[in-house]
Amino acid sequence: MSVTALQSAATGLTALNTELDVIANNLANLNTAGFKSSRANFQDLLYIEKKQAGVENINGDQRPMGLYVGLGTQVSGTQKSFEAGAAEQTGRELDIMIEGAGFLQVKIEDDRGRDGIGYTRAGNLSINSQGELVLATDQGRVVQPPITIPEDAESISISLDGQVIVGQPGGEQSNVGQLELATFINPPGLKEIGENLFVATEASGDPITGPPAEQNRGGIRQGFLEGSNVEPVRELVHLIKSQRAFELNGQVIRAADDALKQVNQLHRG
Repeated sequence: MSVTALQSAATGLTALNTELDVIANNLANLNTAGFKSSRANFQDLLYIEKKQAGVENINGDQRPMGLYVGLGTQVSGTQKSFEAGAAEQTGRELDIMIEGAGFLQVKIEDDRGRDGIGYTRAGNLSINSQGELVLATDQGRVVQPPITIPEDAESISISLDGQVIVGQPGGEQSNVGQLELATFINPPGLKEIGENLFVATEASGDPITGPPAEQNRGGIRQGFLEGSNVEPVRELVHLIKSQRAFELNGQVIRAADDALKQVNQLHRG
C-alpha cells in the first residue's frame, strides 16, 4: 500500500539528512590540520515477504523467485578514511607530520578516554608555561610521554625517529625526549571526541606504542603539517547525489499521498 511507500521514503529522507550532515562536516574541515574525512554507509531495512521463492504449486512447478517489498533504508555507520592528507610545508620548528601510520598521544581527562590518552594526527605543537610540548589548541593538551624544553633552548630539532634535540648556548646540544606514536589494528574503530582527537575503543583494539619509523609506524617530518584529506570535488559530487536522492524521495512521498487521497475519495463515492 501507499502507506509503506510513505514510510520507506521517510526513512530515505532521514538517512540522506544524516549523509548531508556528514558531508557538511567534511567540507567545514577542509583546512583542519590532520583531519580525516568520513562517509555515511547505508543499509536496507527489513522486507515484507509476500510470496516465497521455491514454493511448489499444485502441478509441482516451483516458483523461480519470491515477492519481497522493502521497508526503506538507514545509515549503518560513518566510516573514517585514514588516507594521508597533503604535506604542507611551514618551516616552523614545532610543526611535525607523521609520514605513514601512527598517532601522537596527548593527555586528556580520564573520563573522556581509556587511560586518559587521546590520539591525533595533527602535528601543530607549541610549548606551555612549564616548557612542555603541547598541542597548539585552546586546551593545550600535553604530549605523552611528556617532553620538556629547557628555557635556554635556542633551537629545536626533531629527527625522523622522534628524538627531540635542543641547541643551547655555547653550541651544546641535548636530547630532551623521545616522541612516541601509537598504532591500532582497526583505526576506523576509534571514537572521535572533537579537538582533532580520537580515543581507543573495543573496536579499535589496544594501542601499540613505540618510537616512530619502527614496526610499521611512520616517521616524523619536521617543518611540515599533514593537511586535511577531504577532497572538495568528491564531496561536492556526493552532495549533488544526496540532493537529487532527497528530491526523489520527496516525490515518492507526494505520489503516495496522492494515491491515498484517491483511495479515500473512492471510499466516499
